[in-house]
Order: sequence, then C-alpha cells, then structure tokens
Amino acid sequence: MKIISYNVNGIRAAINKGFLEWLQQADPDVICLQEIKANKEQLDLEVFVEAGYSYNYWYSAQKKGYSGVAILSKTEPDHIEYGTGIDYMDFEGRNLRADFNGVSIMSMYLPSGTNLDRLEFKLKYMADLQTYINDLKKERPNLVILGDYNICHEAIDIHDPVRNKNVSGFLPVEREWIGNFIESGFIDSFRHFNTEPHNYSWWSYRANARANNKGWRLDYGMVAEPLKDKLKRAVILSDAKHSDHCPIVVELEL
Repeated sequence: MKIISYNVNGIRAAINKGFLEWLQQADPDVICLQEIKANKEQLDLEVFVEAGYSYNYWYSAQKKGYSGVAILSKTEPDHIEYGTGIDYMDFEGRNLRADFNGVSIMSMYLPSGTNLDRLEFKLKYMADLQTYINDLKKERPNLVILGDYNICHEAIDIHDPVRNKNVSGFLPVEREWIGNFIESGFIDSFRHFNTEPHNYSWWSYRANARANNKGWRLDYGMVAEPLKDKLKRAVILSDAKHSDHCPIVVELEL
C-alpha cells in the first residue's frame, strides 16, 4: 500500500501547477492532502475520478479559503470519519480518517503558531489530539497519521536550529510534544529508514530558500507500532513543486 501525504497550499492552485499529472505519475493507492483551501462544491470532482481516484473525501474549514484536509483513494474505504468530534478542531477541518481492512489512515493538518493566540490554540490542539489518539488506538490500533505537523522534531530536521530555537515550529514545548507523541506508540517512518541531515519538506518562499535547501521537515508519516514489521519504505519527494511543501511517501507491505 503506497500512501502519499501532501500539503498542497491550495488544491486549485496546485492543479494549475500540474498536480493532477504528477499524481498520475506518482500513482499512490491513497493520498492525504492538507491545506486544501477549498470547499468540495468549488471543485470539479470529475478530474480526480479521471486521474484514478474515484473515492475522494473532503473536509473543509468553515472559514472559506482556509485549512481543510482530503483523502483520495483508488479503492473504497470501509469507513470515513470526518473530524474528531472536538468542535474547535473540526471548525477548521483538520482531521479526516479512512479505514481500509483494519488499517486506518488519517490526514491531519496541525495548526501553526504564528502569533501568541494561535500558539495557544496549537498547544491546546496538541494536548487534545494526544488524548483523542490514545483513545482511538484502542479501537483502531493499525493507525497511520500523515500530514503537516507544523513541528520539527530534532535539530537535524531544520536548516538553522540555533536561530530558530524561539520560533514556533521548533519551540522546546512543541519538540517535546512530538517526541512524546512518538513515544506514545508511533514510528516516524522517514527517520526509521533515513538518519541523514538536510532532508526537508517545507521551504519559505522568501530568500530563495528552496533552491538553497534552507528548509524544515514539518510533514510526517507517523505509523503505529503494530505496523512496524509492515513498513517497507518512507521517502520525501522533494522534486514535486506544486506548493511550498513537498509530498512524503509511506509504503506498507500488507
């Protein structure tokens, strides 16, 4: 099972940059999207069907042109879960889950903490999400949570750890949370296979950051421990350029 996660920074903008052609070449079984910035009604869903994804599910924020997640699949899931049931999370369309034969795949878009209000929102989300996932794993132990976590875990995951130590996305409290999240029973699939530096999934549009590979690794495929023996591959697809993020891949041998 080949799963891709991609923060597209606006699905309509990504389509205009060749996203659909790229999707057909990449050929995942399932793709999780974040920051779709669109409502289902604003999209021509037929283009996704033509690309091979007859089953596409959209969970948008109530605020137009903001946030939102989606899951596109070649095969029909057994069940789709929209949101978490936690209202303030669900208003922003940040969690969508599809269950396939005992494996559950979640597309998640964790908030950024760009100012003090949003940082407080992000920290609350992180705490409530951990509680929610702890409960969910009892029911769905084979859980894969892919998406933009908006956190770099270790110094190796960011191009300038010293200057960014007081910037949201690399704050000690955020790094501690993602470490605890992994210790609660998840595998950071990319680091399971690759311990090399300079592997990033997001670059600022400023100062030629992407060309100079001054990036952050914000996108993760977190795989629950029971699936460890099924992990086959995890890579970052840094050549895909439809967004300020790039896609990540997790492959499971099911």
